[in-house]
Amino acid sequence: MNKKKKMGLTTKIFIGLFLGLIVGIIFNLYIPSSYIKDTIIVAGVFDVLGQGFIRLMQMLVVPLVFFSLVTGAMSMGDTKKLGKIGIKALVFYMITTALAITLALMLASVVKPGTGIDLSKVVGNSAAEVAPAVSLKETVLNLIPTNPIKALAEGNMLQIILFALLVGIILANLGEKAHNVANICEEFNEIMMDMTMIVMKFAPIGVFALIAKTFSSLGLSAILSMVKYMLTVIAGLGLQLFVVYMVLLTIFARVNPFKFLKKFFPVLGFAFSVSSSNATVPLNINKLEEMGVSRKISSFTIPLGATINMDGTAIMQGVAVIFAANAYGITLTPQNILTVIAAATLASVGTAGIPSVGLITLSMVFNSVGLPVSAIAMIMGIDRILDMIRTSINITGDAVCTTIIAKSAGEEYFNLEKFNS
Repeated sequence: MNKKKKMGLTTKIFIGLFLGLIVGIIFNLYIPSSYIKDTIIVAGVFDVLGQGFIRLMQMLVVPLVFFSLVTGAMSMGDTKKLGKIGIKALVFYMITTALAITLALMLASVVKPGTGIDLSKVVGNSAAEVAPAVSLKETVLNLIPTNPIKALAEGNMLQIILFALLVGIILANLGEKAHNVANICEEFNEIMMDMTMIVMKFAPIGVFALIAKTFSSLGLSAILSMVKYMLTVIAGLGLQLFVVYMVLLTIFARVNPFKFLKKFFPVLGFAFSVSSSNATVPLNINKLEEMGVSRKISSFTIPLGATINMDGTAIMQGVAVIFAANAYGITLTPQNILTVIAAATLASVGTAGIPSVGLITLSMVFNSVGLPVSAIAMIMGIDRILDMIRTSINITGDAVCTTIIAKSAGEEYFNLEKFNS
């Protein structure tokens, strides 16, 4: 007897999204205002279920980011083994991620996703208050925690990021001396990953409730804004792939970028299907070897990139920030923009290469500039499609970096004839 195939989480989230959309539109267009509708169902049941899920996500943010960053920074400590090559990879990954988030913010500022709806009507004006503007000097000084425990308790994400990076790097340098502490951090990271998967099981219910409440208040106008957000993210990912990466390959590796894409396409397809940078590591290394890149380089830079290089995720986060700001009528200051770039770039170090984890770190980026986390519910239902595309961009960034570094290291590490064959 054949067992019935179990419905996946993605399918359940899609169902929750569409049911919430349908229920919300019906409530908005066909059910007249009443105490039962407005107070008991919309502001009561929908709000409790939706905000309950948001609180579960917020519960994860601080411990997940802290332990992910510590373990990610610990893996970065291995760059000493390869000296200049490791430093080049680290710098390259950070620069491309910063470029990706900047590109996304610029593109979203032009397209303006989130305009035309007012989410403050849904959650109340109190939730739509941005953090007060501070000077650049204060922004820089605020990166340094005077009390790390206080930063953890208050959820001051930039301070948590800096402290976690320092802890991770020191643990990597100490090696066996801090073996027990390193193991504890890795085990806590595994615990938080498992807890994330448990919380995500409630995502279909949370998405249904939040979307139903949103569309009960806003009606059909919210649909156009969601489509606009989705197309903006896809455009940003396309620019990163076909412009940024291709230009970098042409300038620094001096290879034909279109030939690179043609040869690398099977890995892109695999990454698209599994939505996991980690799962793509072996195939990425093998394909690059076929393209003339030595395993001496790729066996280090590709796993490192799967851990710390998340350009596609950074693009999604940049567009999402502008989307949320527009939807809540919030004006972001230049300091807010710089904070988003710093937070998204540094957070990429601790973003695990598993499906949809970028949504968790997105709430951290929102917190860094005082944006309401509730806006994530609007994009969660369609994020799985975008996650598949941005994973392909993530692993392509790893391969581009590896090819450039291998070419700069000499013929021993990059066979141009093999690449061109």
